[in-house]
Formats: sequence, structure tokens, C-alpha cells
Amino acid sequence: MIWQKKLQGVGALLLSAAILLAGNMEIGEAAKAGNGNAQDAPAIRYFMQAPEAKGSDTPYGNNTAAGHYAQAGDAKIYYEVYGEGKPLFVFHGGGVGTPYEIGQMIDNLRKNYRVIVVSTRGHGRSEIGHSELTYEQKANDMLAVMKEVADEPAVLLGFSDGAYTAYKVASMYPERAERIVAIGAGTLKPGFFGGEMKVADLEKIDAAFIEQQKRIMPEPERYQEFCTDYMNFWSKMEVGEDFLRTIECPVLLIAGDEDDHAPLVTMVEAEQYIPKSSLCIVPKAWHTAFLDNFDVTWTAIEQFLQTDKAQLTGSRKVEYNRK
Repeated sequence: MIWQKKLQGVGALLLSAAILLAGNMEIGEAAKAGNGNAQDAPAIRYFMQAPEAKGSDTPYGNNTAAGHYAQAGDAKIYYEVYGEGKPLFVFHGGGVGTPYEIGQMIDNLRKNYRVIVVSTRGHGRSEIGHSELTYEQKANDMLAVMKEVADEPAVLLGFSDGAYTAYKVASMYPERAERIVAIGAGTLKPGFFGGEMKVADLEKIDAAFIEQQKRIMPEPERYQEFCTDYMNFWSKMEVGEDFLRTIECPVLLIAGDEDDHAPLVTMVEAEQYIPKSSLCIVPKAWHTAFLDNFDVTWTAIEQFLQTDKAQLTGSRKVEYNRK
């Protein structure tokens, strides 16, 4: 989220940093642009992007030259594929999230990995469907994409909502997760996120974003319906010790030291509960640590990805004074 902290009237949970502002193109409409760069695609931006801020040159999430769909239950899930090598899935933040928010990291990752950039259910070009929103559903959506593009364990990189989805995939389908990078996703108690997320309020903040986001949605008339269901889902969400201990693969947790969506104490708790986990605390950074301090965030990710899995045993879990 690039909106400043918790914006009143928007709801307490806009779990992402960025949103696409793009034209409405179907698969194959975009001009071919060599390895999916889509240089002729419409300009995009993320939610409340400052005029001086520069995103990736690739319109991740609306680059139809690299786009595909996977059928997941009652919804088609949109994804894009870049690069060659070991599969690495990118799961963006929720609410107003899009893959473009993580564009700078994707630019780096695709040099050495086959990067699969997924737009989650109800976001961007992915359909909403009509079934109840659950994290089991989110994990199964991702499994549908995985079955389309990879037959080996993959690296999962998620931000916020996307990181929780990565946790769920690893818990339900451990054979699919080789390792996880989780940004801004700690323990969570029901009711921490509540309130409403109204499209009308978002329009007051960034009208151009809302208008252009509607253009790429398959069912823009259901935008408010999705926002309401999404917030209802999040108000009941719980992530605790019993669940986190089921994650068997190595996990790198990344936390901004000023994050009020995944407060630092919740990230420390998650690091204590996930068996093979380590924690990187990014200084002077909010929920969007990868935007606020890219150099520290990327250095931690790069080292984690380059380390042999056998050596990723996690940090030593030290007892602390609870009295």
C-alpha cells in the first residue's frame, strides 16, 4: 500500500502497495514486445504513486503479450511468465494490489528464474467467481496456476496477502514449495483488520486509478461486491502458532520496522513459530519495505535465494523473558 498508513474511510486493510492503471486489452491484443516487455502497452502506475516515483518498464499484471489464464474452480486466474530457469511465483498484496507493485524485484528475478507473476482472484484480470472467499480457495487458485507451468517445487515470493497465500500453499501442498520469501505477513488475530473498503472512497483518493482499474477487470460492476466480501474475509482471518508450525520449507520473513499492518512483534512471533525461518528487519520502512528500502530488501532476498536449501535451517529460536 502506498496510501499513507491507515486511511480513514477506506477501511483498515488495503494490503498492497500498487495498482495497475491500464487500458482494457484482451490476450493477444498487445503488440509483441520481445520476452514480454510490452513496450507499446499502456502506461501503468500503482495506487497513489508519487509523480517522481518510477516503476518498472514492464506493465506487470497487464502485459497481455506474456499473459495466460488458468481455470481454478469457478474463476479464471490470470498470470504472466518471464525469464528462464527454476520456477519462482510472485503473489502480490491484496485489496488494491497488483503485480506491478513488485515490479523492480521482478525485473531482477527474471534474469535468473522463470518468474510466474499471478494476479490473485478478484484482482486485475483475474475473475472474482461466486464461491466464498477463503485461504484454502486462494491456495487452490495458485495450485491451478502451478499445475499449468511447473512440475517441480518452486520458490514462492509473496507480499502481505500474497505472503499469507504462500504460507497456505506450503502448508496444504508442501511438495510445491521449495522456499518462501514472505514480506509483511506475521501472526494475525481476528478483528485486527475491520471496517469497510468502499470504491467511492478510493475514487476520492485516486479517481484515475479506479477508472483504469475497472477497465481491466472482467466484471467491473462487481468491484464493490468484491471489496465488501474481501474485508469480511479479512476481519475473520487468524494466523497463529499451530498453523505456522505446519510450514516445513525454509522461509525468509521481511519486516519493515514501521509496519502497522504487520507490526514487528507479529513478525518476530512468526519467525519463532515457523521452524526453518529467519527474519530480516528493514530500517526506516513501512509495510512496503521493498519500496521504502529496496537495497536492504533485495540484498536479503538475493542471499536467501542463492543459498543452498540444505543450509537454510533457519535462525536459532531463543527463549525470551515473558514475565
